[in-house]
Amino acid sequence: MALAEGRVKTIDLNCDMGESYGAWRMGDDAAVMPLVTSANVACGFHAGDASVMRRTVALARAHGVAIGAHVSLPDLQGFGRREMRVAPGELRDLVQYQIGALAAIAAAEGARLAHVKPHGALYNMAARDRALADAIALAIREVDATLALYGLAGSAMVAAADAAGLAAVGEAFVDRAYERDGSLTPRSVSGAVHETRERALEQGVSLARDRSVRARTGETLAIDAATLCIHGDGHDPAGLARALRDKLAEAGVGVRAPPR
Repeated sequence: MALAEGRVKTIDLNCDMGESYGAWRMGDDAAVMPLVTSANVACGFHAGDASVMRRTVALARAHGVAIGAHVSLPDLQGFGRREMRVAPGELRDLVQYQIGALAAIAAAEGARLAHVKPHGALYNMAARDRALADAIALAIREVDATLALYGLAGSAMVAAADAAGLAAVGEAFVDRAYERDGSLTPRSVSGAVHETRERALEQGVSLARDRSVRARTGETLAIDAATLCIHGDGHDPAGLARALRDKLAEAGVGVRAPPR
């Protein structure tokens, strides 16, 4: 059952984290973690490595932040943002491999996973392709049916999670533009990512309080979301998260992770 029914009084803030690997650094997880309620931890396929995963899990646990597996296509060089042809059976294996790796590290750190969220190209592919969405939901259910699936609100991922008996957490994006059909504007299109903090904050409040967003082409869309995403690889994600929390408080919206 989707966790977004009734008027939204509280909303989850999630962020993609643990995206450094080796000597390469991405984001400022230490500054962002205290400001969000859910962390999507890269599992090594698009970013992250075993040591980064451990540090990120420990950081999330220290701040009481829900931990999720941020699963991806195997595309480290492309940061998981390039589409690949993948059969549902193969995708099931890839998703379970990544969940298993992060779950083991979390267990060693005295924590457990709360959710799974696909990343990048896989996220967009599964949002529109029900067979891929079903493969992800099946992979999660077989590993741990208590894990929630974070997916684009109104998409095939939410429907697949519902059908599989998983908790479906509809997601919306603070800093991404939307098309008139409710999909995210492709990053190849100018304006796909909001360039000003003011625009992102306006959109975040509208999504949380009013359940709506203005599409790139001007239409007002109804969006049923229980979580808002802040990108950890964006410009000053900690500053954006802090400002968004302030704006949400002014609008009467609390911030907390979805109930489990």
